Amino acid sequence: MKLPRVHLSLAILAALVCTASARADLTEGMKTGTPDIKSISSLTFGPEGILFIGDPQSGAIFAVATDDTKASNSDADIKVADINEKIASLLGIESRQLLVKDLAVNPASSSAYLGVSRGTGKDATPALVRVERGTNKVTAVELKDVKFSKVELPNANERRRQEAITSMSYVKGKLFVAGLSNEEFNSTLRSIPFPFKEADRGAGIKIFHGAHGRLETQSPVQTFTPFDIKGEAHLLAAYTCTPLVKIPVSELKSGAKVTGTTVAELGNRNKPLDMVVYEKGGKQYVLMANSARGVMKISTEGIDSIEPITTPIRGGGKAGLKYETITDLEGVVQLAKLDSKHALTLTQAKDGAMTLNTIDLP
Repeated sequence: MKLPRVHLSLAILAALVCTASARADLTEGMKTGTPDIKSISSLTFGPEGILFIGDPQSGAIFAVATDDTKASNSDADIKVADINEKIASLLGIESRQLLVKDLAVNPASSSAYLGVSRGTGKDATPALVRVERGTNKVTAVELKDVKFSKVELPNANERRRQEAITSMSYVKGKLFVAGLSNEEFNSTLRSIPFPFKEADRGAGIKIFHGAHGRLETQSPVQTFTPFDIKGEAHLLAAYTCTPLVKIPVSELKSGAKVTGTTVAELGNRNKPLDMVVYEKGGKQYVLMANSARGVMKISTEGIDSIEPITTPIRGGGKAGLKYETITDLEGVVQLAKLDSKHALTLTQAKDGAMTLNTIDLP
C-alpha cells in the first residue's frame, strides 16, 4: 500500500528526530575538553563511535565521542608490519619505550584503536592510536577538545592499582568492568549504566580454581566476553592459570557475592590475554589468546549443562570444555573481533617487531 506523500514525510521526520534523540542521549552529560587520562589498561567501544578507556591509575573510566562514525567502504584486510616502530615514530620515542596495552575495533568504522604507554616507569604517559581500514594509515588520536564523560570507581583497589581495571565490554546500554576493588572479595565485576551517572561498588566474584585446588576471591578476571546461554546474558571470564568461568549478568548487583561456575580448566602457568566469541558452521566458539599456550579455539557446546569443576586439577591438567590450539597463530599479544568472519591480531616476534594483521576466524 502506497502512503500519501505527506504521511511519508512525517514518518521520515519522526525517524530523523528519533535518531537525533538517540545520539543526544548517548552524549548526555558529556563536556568538551581534554580528559585527564593518566593511564590506559583497557579499551572497548560502544555505539556511535564512543570509546571507553579504562584508567586504573585514576581509578576511573572515560567515555570519549571519537566522531569516527563513517562506515568503511572497504572490506580489505588491516595489515601493518612493524607497527610498534610506526607508533613510536608518531609519538617521538624509541620503540623500546613503547608498551601496547590494549586493542579494540570501532564497529561504526571498522578502524582499529590501540591504547599505548610512552615508557614504563612513573613518567610513563598514555596515548591513543588509530589504524584506518582500507588505507592502513596509522595516526595519533588527539584527546583535546573532545566530548567526553568520566565515572570514578568508588573502591578501586589501592594496593594493586594497575589491576583495578583489567577488562571491559559494552552491552545494551551497560558497561561491564572487571578488576580489583577494596571489598572483601577483591575480584569485582561492575555493571555501569551509560550515559554515566555514577558507579556502584560492584559485585564480588568467587570461583573454584582447578589448578590451584581452591576457592578464590582475590584473583582478578584477566579478560571476559559477553555470551548468551539459552537466552540468558552471561559473561565468560578467564583467569590466570587458566580457569574459564560463566557468570550470570543478572547477579551482578552492588554488594552482591557471586559464585561463578568454572566450565573449563585450560592449564596452569599461563595468563589469558584476550578473547572473542564467534559463530562458524552453526556453532559458537571462543577464540582466546594466551601468554604461554598459544591461541585456543574453545568449543562452547554443552556449556549450559556441563558439570562444574569443583575438585583440584593437578599437574597442569585440563578439564571441562574442549579446545584446540591454532598452531598457525604464534606470538599473539592482542586480539579483537573485526567482523563476523575476521579478527585482528597483534603479534610480537622474538626480535620485538610487532605486526597488526587480519585473520580468518578459524
